[in-house]
Amino acid sequence: MSFLTGPMHHHLEGHKELTSHKDILNMTDPDVIWVPLMNGNAPCTPLVSVGDKVNIGTKIAERNDHFYLPVYSPVSGTVVAIEKRMSTTLKNVDHMKIENDHQNTVDKPFNPIDYESVSNEELLEFVKNAGMLGLGGAGFPTYAKFTNPTNVDLFIINGVECEPYLTADYKNMMENLSLLKTGTLALLKLSQAKKGCIAVKEDKKDLIAKLQETFNGTNVEVRTVPDIYPAGWERTLVLLLTGRRYDRLPIEAGCILNNASTAIALADALVNGMPLRQKYVTVSGDGVKEPKNVIVTIGTPAHDVIEACGGYTSEEVKVIAGGPMMGNSIPNDLFVVGAPVNGLTVLNYKPEKEVKCLRCGKCTETCPSGLEPVRINNAEKIKDIDTLVKLDVNACIECGMCSYICPSKIDVTEGVRRAKRYMALKK
Repeated sequence: MSFLTGPMHHHLEGHKELTSHKDILNMTDPDVIWVPLMNGNAPCTPLVSVGDKVNIGTKIAERNDHFYLPVYSPVSGTVVAIEKRMSTTLKNVDHMKIENDHQNTVDKPFNPIDYESVSNEELLEFVKNAGMLGLGGAGFPTYAKFTNPTNVDLFIINGVECEPYLTADYKNMMENLSLLKTGTLALLKLSQAKKGCIAVKEDKKDLIAKLQETFNGTNVEVRTVPDIYPAGWERTLVLLLTGRRYDRLPIEAGCILNNASTAIALADALVNGMPLRQKYVTVSGDGVKEPKNVIVTIGTPAHDVIEACGGYTSEEVKVIAGGPMMGNSIPNDLFVVGAPVNGLTVLNYKPEKEVKCLRCGKCTETCPSGLEPVRINNAEKIKDIDTLVKLDVNACIECGMCSYICPSKIDVTEGVRRAKRYMALKK
């Protein structure tokens, strides 16, 4: 079977009409926030202490291992605690609690620059010191993709947003076209690619028209992809746009990709001298009364965001950080919206009866990574480390297709996640 053909991708019911054309709710002045002191799996060291006054833009922490990432305060106020809270990774990690004084006092940590007039080295240093990170889910420091951009043919802005329910990137692009253009062209310059493109789903006719008008006269074109899942995954998107496959990183196929919201956030830093402090988040699903997109201050608890959207429709709901396919189900709503969180999906709890595996092979046929999820699941149950290594478990992107397609209603994806965690502990 060829890669990502036939049943290795699906059209999923998107439910995007629940939020795509509603007014956006602004939640950018919360009383209290908890800023996660974690980037990926790396902790961030606090640079301020309990009792210190901070302003919008004060550097409050930094990651400083093999990657550097500064963390800036999204509000002005007082640091009142550093405490453990459940994160969207299902781990208890340190969070910095800041009481907002609602004065919105700003300490600009850097000056705006003209990306066209500075050198690539200066622009890269700006991206690094501005604390830009991927806003499409992984939170990877943005500058790291551009430290050695050799043989890059195509720079890609990923605006596909293939997860059901999520429309945050769509709304962000529709409302911030000028910033999107600036951020895209700045990143294109860093990539040293001869051309760039913005990829969106072919059904977004209104957005496509606006993008074409915005980028007219530049060397960035608008490219459309089918309404399939997981079209927004890097491997899928590179294959759809170039016909190329790669082993580890997209640069092997001559491509660098960034999320559309990342480009907009970078432009805000370039034009206004402002670090990342808030983001667009979709709150949707049949478990929330008023689905909508919300502009949220980073560090705002999920509970507060959901309450601002009318609260829950029933007492038994499943709260997912992210979309329903790749997001993590969290046992409570006390976790906060960190920079990588692009959605809160709330679904009414509907227990499904799991039956014994039918050995139908649909999970293997459907896996876009070409893995054997059911074999990984079985190996995880008996903690067979050698088999898990052979099955290349860490190549799983946790897209959720194996659970979605399983006629036995087995949560195969969760089994693979457990296997990945087990492998990490054994390193």
